[in-house]
Amino acid sequence: MKFHLSRWARPIAAVAALAVVSSCGLPSPGPNKRQIFAGSVQKQGDAFVVSVNDRVTRATAVVPALGFSEAFKNAALLGSDVIRPGDVLGITVYENVDDPLLGVEGSPATVLEEVQVDGAGFIFIPYAGRIKAAGNTPDAIRRIITNKLGEQTPDPQVEVRRAAGDGSTVSLIGSVGSQGVYAIERPTRTLGTMLAQAGGVTIEPEIAQITVIRGSHRGKIWLQDLYDHPELDIALRGGDRILVEEDTRSFTALGATGGQAQVPFESQTLSALEGIAQVGGLNAGTADPTGVFIFRNEPAEIAGAVLGRTDLQGAQRMVYVLNLTEPNGMFMARDFVIRDGDTIYVTEAPFTQWSRVISAITGTATSASSLTTLTDGSGG
Repeated sequence: MKFHLSRWARPIAAVAALAVVSSCGLPSPGPNKRQIFAGSVQKQGDAFVVSVNDRVTRATAVVPALGFSEAFKNAALLGSDVIRPGDVLGITVYENVDDPLLGVEGSPATVLEEVQVDGAGFIFIPYAGRIKAAGNTPDAIRRIITNKLGEQTPDPQVEVRRAAGDGSTVSLIGSVGSQGVYAIERPTRTLGTMLAQAGGVTIEPEIAQITVIRGSHRGKIWLQDLYDHPELDIALRGGDRILVEEDTRSFTALGATGGQAQVPFESQTLSALEGIAQVGGLNAGTADPTGVFIFRNEPAEIAGAVLGRTDLQGAQRMVYVLNLTEPNGMFMARDFVIRDGDTIYVTEAPFTQWSRVISAITGTATSASSLTTLTDGSGG
């Protein structure tokens, strides 16, 4: 007796497909809105889920505070003529005699090039002896040498020039035109002029940060602020180290966006709207504009201001929700500030999830139907 399976094979295939879909999770790029909300503190989860409004944007609008301390800003300009240990001097002595004390007969001038001030601050001049140079100006040194030589040769005329030595130098490294050690001279006594001397910065000005290290102290500013705020063009000191580097902050974009990646900041401040735009916007075919989430570990003081609580301790897991379809949704996204380490996640639209379910069901049913056809063809 033959059994014909065609009558009941298709219903069984459909039931089997539904059973598979209901028992096995479908592939997904990430959690949906319902699953994210299920992890909220209100539902025994460990994250606070907060809808973004004007109050929330104001409470979370925190940007990195860069700047120099008062000690940096109040430091006076170095006297460009004050000699320091390590400086190099050029000295010329003119003698009005036929047989000069320092030079050779018939030569009216004796030139001493590159006389370096030693670590104790002294220089040595023949017939004048050891002379204290550090702390003096070239003119003061000229008078000292003149008085010393005047005891041995009549009316000597002395010229003292300060050259660029290593007595007052700074080092520049990082994204500058020419890294190296530069002497602090009259035209380069401030941060801005020294950067210009090194060829300027070689990265985008909007993301360039400048760090000045002076002993155990350091300060960091944005390059743009250096020119917007003259008080940040600080006076340099010998031994300063200047580092120019690009902004290292970044955020992560996941879900139904134009691209999924870790994305560096392209400006000092970045809004949620700009962050989404940096990765190509929302995916037109799959994104749910009502489900834009920002995941962040928020300091207790900011989380407390957002939630209206004072009992929080330590960083809190916060999930901020943006609904771009609301009348002011785009404004909220424009005003909400993204911070270093944030994750922007866009959920899929319900239609996309339903289409995936239908595809899974029809795919399973098709496979079952093919199996039935093979069974019918093989006989009863």
